[in-house]
Amino acid sequence: MSAELAGFAHNFLPGEPDGSGITLLLLHGTGGNEEDLIPLGQQLLPGAAILSPRGKVSEHGAPRFFRRLAEGVFDHEDLLFRTHELADFIDQAANEYGFDRSKLVAVGYSNGANIAASLMLLHPDLLRAAVLFRAMVPFEPEETPDLSGVPVFLAAGRRDTMIPPDNTERLAAILQEAGADLDLRWKNTGHPLTYEEIEEAREWLSGVAPGLKR
Repeated sequence: MSAELAGFAHNFLPGEPDGSGITLLLLHGTGGNEEDLIPLGQQLLPGAAILSPRGKVSEHGAPRFFRRLAEGVFDHEDLLFRTHELADFIDQAANEYGFDRSKLVAVGYSNGANIAASLMLLHPDLLRAAVLFRAMVPFEPEETPDLSGVPVFLAAGRRDTMIPPDNTERLAAILQEAGADLDLRWKNTGHPLTYEEIEEAREWLSGVAPGLKR
């Protein structure tokens, strides 16, 4: 059942008592909501807690996490504001629901993956790991953040008409320059996700999860 906190409609599902202690921050794509990625999150890491907010920006009725000026052209000022706003929401949610801030893993698709990447650049201590499906460079950081050892799974499609391959490569370079432990996976597919990618992300996350429990 959806609740509201700090102006964000959201869902929170507690983790199983014998689970990992990890909380998945689920960030939907354009036109999605707080319900969309819950089945994906439960598939990727069974037993984890789930925090799933709905983006507060409306694009012709379609929820997003920040404004864009055109396809692939972001409203930089709004992106920065919304990223800090989302970080504040996460802090309030941690206080409200009592989950461990140090075991927060983002799972984002498209617009959600973009703001997850922005969170990593602006709040590098917030996320312990991230699964980014179809992410773009949110912005070019003036200073390289310290993401030393942060595991990141980045899934991209070579036939994705919305994200040029060089944009994905640039995001990968930014994350690697920041010290992230990046796993970039290319598939000969478009913008929609494939079952193969989801299974690869599940295997990857099950591999890094034990290291996040410490």
